Amino acid sequence: MVYSNDGKLYHIQAAPGEVGKYVILPGDPGRCASIAKYFDDPVLVASSREYVTYTGYLDGEKVSVTSTGIGGPSASIAMEELVQCGAHTFVRVGTCGGMDLSVKGGDIVVATGAIRMEGTSKEYAPIEFPAVADLDVVNALRDSAKEAGAICHTGIVECKDSFYGQHSPETKPVSYELLNKWEAWLRLGTLASEMESAALFTVASYLRVRCGSAFLVVANQERAKKGLDNPQAHDTDMAVRAGIGALRRLIAADKENQ
Repeated sequence: MVYSNDGKLYHIQAAPGEVGKYVILPGDPGRCASIAKYFDDPVLVASSREYVTYTGYLDGEKVSVTSTGIGGPSASIAMEELVQCGAHTFVRVGTCGGMDLSVKGGDIVVATGAIRMEGTSKEYAPIEFPAVADLDVVNALRDSAKEAGAICHTGIVECKDSFYGQHSPETKPVSYELLNKWEAWLRLGTLASEMESAALFTVASYLRVRCGSAFLVVANQERAKKGLDNPQAHDTDMAVRAGIGALRRLIAADKENQ
C-alpha cells in the first residue's frame, strides 16, 4: 500500500482511525457535504483529487462518506485505501440510466450484480468470476428504499468505461460490438447502466468486505426510443436516504450479532 510521508493513504489522504467501518461512496465530490449532513458531528477529513471524505456518527457508530469520481479505476483505489483505514462495509449511491422498460426516471435501482463491461475488474479476477453485491447490503438497501417510499427495482446492472460509448455507440469504430452487446443485455433483462459497481463488487470480493449499490434512475433511453413516457430525475436524495437507512440497518444487525 502506498502512503504519503505523513502516514496517510496516498490518494484519499486519510489515515487509519480517521474513517469509519461503514462508508457511503458517491461518485461526485460535491455530494459529500450534503450526505454528511445525515451524520452526527460530521468532520471534513480530507479533500484530495476526486476523493472528499467526511466522518461522523450514525446511531453511535463512526461512519464516513468518500467520493470516488467517475468509473472503476478511481473507485477501486478508494475502496483499497479505505479498507486499509479500517472500513469493511460500503454502500455506493449515485445515478444510472434505465435500460429495462419497467425502469423509469425517479425510480431506485438496487444492484444484485453487475455486468463486467469495463476494464478494472479484469485486473482483479478472471472474466468468468461474477461481480455480485453482498446479500445483506442488498436487502438493507431494498428495504430502506421501500420504507422511504421509492419505487425500487433489484437486479443486474451493466457497467461500462465509456459514457458516450453507451449514448452514441453507432459513432464509434467498434459500434458492431457495442450495439450487439447492448442488445444482449436488454434481452437478459438488465435494469440499468452505470460505471462503478462491477469494479467495486469484484474488489470487495477480493478484499473480503461488503458492498452494495443503490442508484437514482435519471432517465431511460430505451423508453425514449419506443416513444414511451420518459420522466427525468436529478435529485439523488432518495438514493442517499436509502444508503443512510441501509447503514443504520447493517449497524444494528452487526451489533446484535456481536
